[in-house]
Amino acid sequence: MESPAEASGDSQTVSPAVSAGPSPELRKLLVFKVYKRRWLVLLVLCLLNCSNATLWLTFAPVADQSAQFLKVTLQEINWLSLVFMVVAIPLSFGTTWMLDTLGLRITLVLGSWLNMLGALMRYAGTASLPGYTNYFPIVMLGQTLAAVAQPLIIFTPTKVAALWFPDHQRATANMIASMSNPLGVLLANIISPMMAETSAHIPILLLAYAVPTCIICFLATVGIRSSAPPTPPSASAECSGSEPYVQGIKLLLKNKAYLILLLCFGSGIAVFTCFSTLLEQILCVQGYSNDFAGLCGALFIVFGVIGAGALGLYVDKTKKFIEATKINMGFTALSCIAFSVVSLMPQQKAAVAAVCSLFGLFGFSIYPVAMELSVECSYPVGEATSAGLIFISGQVQSVLYIILLQALTKPLTDSPLSTCGDAVLSWRVPMMVMAGLCSLFTCCFLIFFHTRYRRLEAEEQAMYGTKQSNESSGSESDPLLET
Repeated sequence: MESPAEASGDSQTVSPAVSAGPSPELRKLLVFKVYKRRWLVLLVLCLLNCSNATLWLTFAPVADQSAQFLKVTLQEINWLSLVFMVVAIPLSFGTTWMLDTLGLRITLVLGSWLNMLGALMRYAGTASLPGYTNYFPIVMLGQTLAAVAQPLIIFTPTKVAALWFPDHQRATANMIASMSNPLGVLLANIISPMMAETSAHIPILLLAYAVPTCIICFLATVGIRSSAPPTPPSASAECSGSEPYVQGIKLLLKNKAYLILLLCFGSGIAVFTCFSTLLEQILCVQGYSNDFAGLCGALFIVFGVIGAGALGLYVDKTKKFIEATKINMGFTALSCIAFSVVSLMPQQKAAVAAVCSLFGLFGFSIYPVAMELSVECSYPVGEATSAGLIFISGQVQSVLYIILLQALTKPLTDSPLSTCGDAVLSWRVPMMVMAGLCSLFTCCFLIFFHTRYRRLEAEEQAMYGTKQSNESSGSESDPLLET
C-alpha cells in the first residue's frame, strides 16, 4: 500500500508498509508530482460556484422591485429561488455517478455552459421587445437552466481536491472551493439592492450577472483540458476504497447516526435557505430598506465564513466533531429565536444586525464540521454520496419550509412603516414557526445523536495494525473497517 504522506511529510498518514521502513528506491516512487494548473482548475470551480450562487439569490434581496417589473406576486418571485431546490432534488442522485463515470472535466464544462445559458436567457427575457410584456416565463426558464447547473457544481470541490491536490493541500483546496458559494450569496445581497433601486433597473442587474458567466464558461471550456492530471498527486488519488454507489446508499439508510444527522442538519440548511430567501420581505414590513436587508445578509455570510474557518481549525486539531456541532447547533437555535423576535421590531437596526451576525457565526460555521462528521459516522461510504444525501435532505426541507412559511403569512391592512411594495404581509407567525422547527431539530440532535469516529478508527488501525478500537466497541462496524 502506497503512502499519501510522502509528498506532504505528514507522518500520521503513513501506511503500515511505509512505517516498516521502505527502501530508498520505493521512497522515490512514493513522491507524487503536482501541477501548477491545479490552481487554474480550482479558480474556475470557485468562480463557477460563486456565479451560480449569485444567480440563485438574484431576486431575493430585491423581491418587491422584481415583482413589479415582472408583474407577478411575491410568492412567484420566491419560486425563482425555490426552483433551485426543486430541480436539485432529482438531479443530485445522478451527480456523483456522473463525476465518477464521465469525469470532472465534462461535469464542470457542462455546468458552466448551463450556468451561462441560464443567465443569458434571464436577461433576454427582460429585453425590451415591441409589444412583449410577459417576462416571467422566460426568466423562470433561464433560472431553471442555472438550477440544473447547481448540482454539477456544488458536489465538485471534494473531487477537485482529491484528484488535483496533494494531501497537505487537499483540505485547503476543499475549503476555498466550498466557501466560494456563500461568497456568491454575499455578493448577491450587496449587488442586487445596489443596482436595482427601482424596478426599471432589473434588466441591467441581470446583464451584470450574465457577463461574468460568459467569461467563466470560456475559462472552463478552454482551461480545463482533462479530468485529472497526467500523474496522481497522492496515493489516494490512484484508487478509492469507498463503497460502490448503490451499496453506499444502502449502508447509509441502515446507519442510525447518519439518518439523525441527515434530518437535523438538513433542517439547518433549510432554515439558512429560508433566511436568505425571505430576509428582505421580512424586514421591509417594519420599515427596513433593501440596503439594510442586504447588509444583514452580508453580515450573516461574513461572520459565518469567519466562524467556519475558526471552528474548522479547532476541530481539525482536537477532532471533537460531535461536541463542536452540538454546541454550535444550540447557539444557532438561540440565535434563530432571537431573530424571530427582533425582526418584528421597528427601528432596531443595531439589534437586527447583531442577531444576524450571531446567527451566521454559529449557524454557518456548522457546515464544514457537519460534513466531516457525516464522513466519520458513515465511513467507508464515499464522501460525495454522504454529502449528497444531506444536500438533498436540505433541499427537500427548504422547499417545504418556504411553502409553509409563505402559507402562514397574513395580509396587513395598515402598516405605516412598510417599505414593501403593494403586498404587505405579517411574518409574526412564520417567524415563530421557523424558530420552533429549528429548536425542535436541535433538541433531537443533542439528545439522540451518538456515533463513533469510524474513519479515524480505520486510519488508526491502518497505521498501527491494531484492532483495539474494534474490540472495545463491539462488532457493529467490523465489516466496514475491514474494507
